Amino acid sequence: MRIARSAGLAGVLALTLALGACGSNRFERGVTGAAIGTAAGAGVLAIAGGPVLVGAAAGAVGGAAIGALTNECQIDLGPQRPNNC
Repeated sequence: MRIARSAGLAGVLALTLALGACGSNRFERGVTGAAIGTAAGAGVLAIAGGPVLVGAAAGAVGGAAIGALTNECQIDLGPQRPNNC
């Protein structure tokens, strides 16, 4: 059971990093980062057996901060890299 939880946690974290804060300006990146962080935080604590709302809140704050404090050139996992990078 512990391995299944660890694998699920790793999957949620990988998905969060892969989708981290989509958007072309700070506001969009902050909002999408918060949404992705909310889902990831809730998912992680649901798998780990903790309080889901606490995970959702922590994920929202972390995702919003990462989204707002990075630009589209710092986290770019796709082939559509902006010209100004």
